[in-house]
Amino acid sequence: MMKDNVELICNIGELSDLFREKSDVRGFLMKVVKTVSGHMKADVCSIYLYDEAQDRLILEATEGLNPDLIGKLKMSTEEGLVGVALKELRPILEINGRDNPHFKEVPGSGEDKYQAFMAVPILQGLTRIGVLVLQHHMAGYFNKNDMMALRAITSQLAATLENAKLLMGVTQTAKPEPSVELSLIKGQAVVEGIGIGQAYVMESGSRDGFRSGLPQSCRDAGKEDFSRALIQTEEQLTDLQTEMEEKLSDVGSLIFSTHLLMLRDSGFIGKMEEDIQEGVLPCDAIISRVEHFLKIFGESGNPRLQEKVQDIRDLGHRLLRNLAGEKLESGDYSDQILVARELLPSELVKITAQHVEGLVLYSQGASAHITILAKSLGVPLIYTDDRKLLTIKPGSRLILDGQQGNLLVNPGDETVAQFLALKKDHSLLDDHAEQVREETFSLDGERIYLRATINLISDIKTAVKMKAEGIGLYRSEFPFLIRNSFPSEEDQYLVYKKIFDGMESPVITLRTLDIGGDKILSYMPDSEEENPFLGLRAIRFLLQNKKIFVGQLKAMLRAGQGRKFRIMFPLVSSLDDFKQARRMVEKSIEFLKRDGFECATIPELGVMIELPSAVVMIDDLAREADFISVGSNDLVQYLLGVDRTNEKVSGLYEARHPAVLRTVARIAEASQKHNCPLSICGNMAFNRGLSYFLVGAGVRNLSMPPGQIPQMQTFLENVDVKKAENDCRHLLQLDSLESINEFLDEAVAAVKS
Repeated sequence: MMKDNVELICNIGELSDLFREKSDVRGFLMKVVKTVSGHMKADVCSIYLYDEAQDRLILEATEGLNPDLIGKLKMSTEEGLVGVALKELRPILEINGRDNPHFKEVPGSGEDKYQAFMAVPILQGLTRIGVLVLQHHMAGYFNKNDMMALRAITSQLAATLENAKLLMGVTQTAKPEPSVELSLIKGQAVVEGIGIGQAYVMESGSRDGFRSGLPQSCRDAGKEDFSRALIQTEEQLTDLQTEMEEKLSDVGSLIFSTHLLMLRDSGFIGKMEEDIQEGVLPCDAIISRVEHFLKIFGESGNPRLQEKVQDIRDLGHRLLRNLAGEKLESGDYSDQILVARELLPSELVKITAQHVEGLVLYSQGASAHITILAKSLGVPLIYTDDRKLLTIKPGSRLILDGQQGNLLVNPGDETVAQFLALKKDHSLLDDHAEQVREETFSLDGERIYLRATINLISDIKTAVKMKAEGIGLYRSEFPFLIRNSFPSEEDQYLVYKKIFDGMESPVITLRTLDIGGDKILSYMPDSEEENPFLGLRAIRFLLQNKKIFVGQLKAMLRAGQGRKFRIMFPLVSSLDDFKQARRMVEKSIEFLKRDGFECATIPELGVMIELPSAVVMIDDLAREADFISVGSNDLVQYLLGVDRTNEKVSGLYEARHPAVLRTVARIAEASQKHNCPLSICGNMAFNRGLSYFLVGAGVRNLSMPPGQIPQMQTFLENVDVKKAENDCRHLLQLDSLESINEFLDEAVAAVKS
């Protein structure tokens, strides 16, 4: 089918004249997209208008995408190819839009089947009006002639569309939106997955909506119903505790102990029973006592008591739902999406155990350990700094998109149906495990090792399923983070023993405790610091707390007897740090032998390179250590001086920065020079572009979340290492992020996978 570019320009001129006589603005915009898509034989034509006050683009008309998103889909000029087109004031023509790293798909839009992409900014002089976008299912469908035609069209439409903007009011200062009108809240995707359910809004302090929305069955309940609810609640919590002990023994130990103790407490349940005997309705007795304890705990100066607020709240909701006769077979949070300002690691584990659909956290309450823990628990999670999140009403219908970082509030039935289909597709990802091969070789036969990064014992099952070639990194801090006190040597031994029992590979790397930064132990006195990322964290903490260090080392040594394994020290800044840590291992072996334990197996000892000072000392460290591992997330942070948890500067956190690439290449060179095995952990290891660079730099060991192994194996099996090595040499000569992005994107696009 031929495209009628010339006739299209004429028809657009006629539409512009027509608009002057009509007052239906959206009707006009719809005629524009229908006309353009028809003449260009495009599958999709969309118009986004620019809101200067909010610095965002709003989808105002579309032919081919989900019409439910009209007026609701909003994105900043920092997002997607549409944002790039307006921000940089240039047209974008892509053979396949998804190949461009700036492409951002909107699940539920229906655009997943389209490949060719063209976007042209709409300008009236220097004033930004919006963006006109075309898409087609056939890759490379649009050409430069089409782009020239579209530029002519947008020029002709600009004045008319500026009038349309004025009439629609998008240039006015945005007014606060009432929660019922919320449609889309954009955030950062942290854990992939789709969650669909009702909003459960976790209040701060002692506030909670216990009295709102109580079913009549709860009001009608009597003494016998209360007794039944108590028994039912205890049985459910006991079953949940048993389930957690089996699935997550490292972090699930006794996590419902507070709930169960409160059920037997005379000051809690006993007072409810007294009130009921005096004629108070059971539901009022429960609410009154729960609110009393919430107030006491919430206003307490004791951090331990403050942490129990959510336990009391959970228990209150569970008692009320059981009193009302609601079925809670799958947990108290089933079919619910939790919305909260902040969340403790122990709260996350408990909520996940109760089958929550997903989590949305206000960014200021976000932390790295919550991110890592949520990934291992497999619960979809997004962070957002949009304060509208805090206005969502409990019970609102929500769709959490953990792939694109979107939260849809009160979506229509059509949108829900589309996301249900997406959720079903997402659940089929496990099928990829059957396609993973035991070993990974590049296109030209170079051996590459894909190892697993393990956060929880439950990750090992996935690692084995995905045929991970060992554990490149076990983060040992989580059994510490979710408890109220330091785990004993025996507690740690049982955790580490399960790791060795679950993974037969000869490469098992245990990292010693890495707390500090944003991973704070609530039970540690004086743990708050003005600049925690530069404070007492990781190996610094352990060397100042030798009793804790030795306890952990002894547990690791005992668990690893008879197996080949490795111990790695985080945040090493100098050769002195490594030598001190090594001496602590030697002392721990002496203590074990003194206590009658065999220590025939001596682990390899390595360092995690995260600090610039360690990079300067890399030759010395490579000579002394048995192996080296680059902690890429922290290395980028410290090298560029960017706090990756600070949203004001997070845009400067660029792993492709020329300084980062040259630093990694320097580490790889030292590793090869001193014959010291090197591996890469963190996000760089499972990013296609950066893994291409790493392989070219000589890295052959990559550690990643087990679920990333299938796609990374597929990609790396299509990489020609010789070409990657040549490209790496060229990349190291480039001195700007822009030139690196352009070159690396082209190199990755040429890899057929």
